[in-house]
Amino acid sequence: MQNDPFSDILKFVHAESLVTGGFSAGGRWALRFPAPEKIKFFAVLKGQCWVQFDDDTRPILFSTGDVGLLSAKRAFVLSSEPGVEPVDAMSVFFGAGKPHAPIGEGDDFAHIGGHVLLNPTSGRLLTHILPPWIHVPAASPQAASFRWLLDQLVQERRTTQPGSQLASSQLAQLLFIQI
Repeated sequence: MQNDPFSDILKFVHAESLVTGGFSAGGRWALRFPAPEKIKFFAVLKGQCWVQFDDDTRPILFSTGDVGLLSAKRAFVLSSEPGVEPVDAMSVFFGAGKPHAPIGEGDDFAHIGGHVLLNPTSGRLLTHILPPWIHVPAASPQAASFRWLLDQLVQERRTTQPGSQLASSQLAQLLFIQI
């Protein structure tokens, strides 16, 4: 068996990926997310949105199949277009008790997101070696495996079959590793 330092690090820091929810949106909308305490990942399942970090003036366009990973503590806004006044995302999702929230008018856009839990002590090792921000466009060769993972993840989240929670977390873990 060959040496795989990244797998060793993931085991050492007890990395565990969780899908925390998603949302669909239509019309003009914007959500402000606070700087995450954990590594955050998300994918655009349908449509497109703009991602803008508070400390950067350039918004980044995300389209269907694009995946992002944020390991730095940076607040950001997801929006239908730059300049739309954002709503606090935590007020939309916190305490909702549901894995999916509709935003705005219609469903031109769909998003799924989650985070990676780490051992509080050893987890810093991983956050220090990861780049602060990763954007993998759907058109890149690396994104080919994401399509299947995202389709399966959405399917598992829609079902109430026995084992679907575990399958979702395992698929989220694979998505994190692929990113």
